[in-house]
Amino acid sequence: MNNSKRIYRAAIYVRLSKEDGDLDDVRKAESNSISNQKSLILNYLKDKEDIEIVSIREDDGYSGATFVEVR
Repeated sequence: MNNSKRIYRAAIYVRLSKEDGDLDDVRKAESNSISNQKSLILNYLKDKEDIEIVSIREDDGYSGATFVEVR
């Protein structure tokens, strides 16, 4: 019987929330919503030994409310 443990590779995707109050503060490295989302996700995954995070993708500065279709 195979006793090897399956490891899942995962990417984390976070996007700016339009409710974030610091959208226009250019002095910050990233918005509060991006920081909070990453913190929540990473905290959830910290004890998941079968999940390996391979990348973190961020859309900071682009919310679903400002989405523009590109043709």
